[in-house]
Amino acid sequence: MNKILLLALAVLLLIWSGRGVGFDIALFRDLGNTYRFITEQWFPLDPADYEIALQAAVETLQISLFSIMIAIGIALPASFFAARNSTPARWLYDGFRFCFNLFRSIPELVLALLFIPTLGLGPLPAVVALIIHNTGVFGKMISETIEAIDRGPQEALQSVGGTRLLVSLYGILPQIIPLVISHFFYRLEVAIRTCLILGVVGAGGLGQLLYNDFKQFMYQKVAFEVLLIMVLVTGVDYLGAFIRKRVS
Repeated sequence: MNKILLLALAVLLLIWSGRGVGFDIALFRDLGNTYRFITEQWFPLDPADYEIALQAAVETLQISLFSIMIAIGIALPASFFAARNSTPARWLYDGFRFCFNLFRSIPELVLALLFIPTLGLGPLPAVVALIIHNTGVFGKMISETIEAIDRGPQEALQSVGGTRLLVSLYGILPQIIPLVISHFFYRLEVAIRTCLILGVVGAGGLGQLLYNDFKQFMYQKVAFEVLLIMVLVTGVDYLGAFIRKRVS
């Protein structure tokens, strides 16, 4: 009975939200307009400025990689204070949870705009924005992973007099490392895509190049830049799969 109620609730929510966004399946009868727009305006790809595009792609990867590595470096140790089964005090749990919620609730675009008066235009505002936002995201994901792990290794270490630090290092960390690596590569993919949006505020990389070419209706160049984005995201995905296989 509960499953039927949940299904009915899901259907009602789907209908309610669909009406809210004005979803109408009849509108898709004109989908051919999008097909013609792509085939006529976006192809063939224009790689004339491939050197600039490749340099921008490298910069996008650098922004994303640096930001995510710093964010996970901050969030990983902090997550132990935000997990119920590893925090030493309730006030630390509440404080770190609040910070993580605050950090991830502010969009990266807003954070970048806040830091432009201090750091100026370029990649640095994007880097700081991605670090802050992803610290909050990693903090939530890792702390909840810690709370869901098997308590057996922790109890075994505690039974032989293991300190809280030793329990965290040898009873918790080995269990969460594969998932942390998975989260890292997923957020790296997200950061690459977020950099494209941050290009609107002059954050450099492929995002700024895309924005400039879109404004000038250079869709064939945009198509080439989108191809580079696909290569970046696919490369990160395969690298993540390779590393996860070796770790697990």
